[in-house]
Amino acid sequence: MYGLSSMTAPLKRVALRRPGPAMLSADPQKWHYGPTFDPQRIGAIHDTFAGLLEKAGVETLWMSGDDQGFADAVFTYDASLMTRKGAILLSPGKLLRAGEQDLHRRFYDEHQIAIVGEITGDGRAEGGDTLWVDDTTLAVGRGVRTNQAGIDQLSQILGAQGVQVLAYDLPLYQGEAACLHLMSIISPVAEKTALIYAPLMPVAFWQLLKDKGYRLLEAPIDEFEASGGLNLNVLAVAPGHCIMIDGYPQTRALMESAGVEVQVFEGTALCVACEGGPTCMTRPILRG
Repeated sequence: MYGLSSMTAPLKRVALRRPGPAMLSADPQKWHYGPTFDPQRIGAIHDTFAGLLEKAGVETLWMSGDDQGFADAVFTYDASLMTRKGAILLSPGKLLRAGEQDLHRRFYDEHQIAIVGEITGDGRAEGGDTLWVDDTTLAVGRGVRTNQAGIDQLSQILGAQGVQVLAYDLPLYQGEAACLHLMSIISPVAEKTALIYAPLMPVAFWQLLKDKGYRLLEAPIDEFEASGGLNLNVLAVAPGHCIMIDGYPQTRALMESAGVEVQVFEGTALCVACEGGPTCMTRPILRG
């Protein structure tokens, strides 16, 4: 079974991919990995994270096979998007990830999961720039990883499902090479409750969330800057039950004060170093 249109409904099935040969032998400068990147530790970190998902009752479907040189393939969130009717193959805007969606195509074919659309031509879109606001609204960040052509194609594909796609411009922030997705500045943690980094929020997006009755928890600036935004990369496995990287006590306390149960794992050598947290390492397949 598959399908979703929520960021926080109980996570039932997820696609994961273990760090492969491309990441284990990656040139950190080429892939824009930070100084804490440690290939000797990333496998154990990923295993710990997968164990937390298992304890939460989430079924894991493993993306296997040759990683075809895509060091970032472990971040399965980005190369496809799941909808109520099936998957959309995206087209990563990071040049080194161009074509990574073919790994997802093979996975969906193997598991008999419908593919309902594909971003083609000059269109670019990454999963980290997509966020389900509600069942009929998908927010998309327009930036260096997702362009207007990709957004237009998403609008056409999702329009057939009665879903409105709303695009919001992202700031350049730390430059073209750095990863700043829409979900770098927001993580839904419970129904209509989200952790945000207010200084980078597009005003119109902030207003939309307020109009829809969202409670917005403003993450501390110092931990956002210290983590490269990874303190904000929080995965909801159920409403009010989240997984995050350890080491950011203010952010954790903020969520817990809002009634959110938080579990942590040590992810510096993989997540902080490679600009991808617990959300990025999953491709949710089924929620509800």
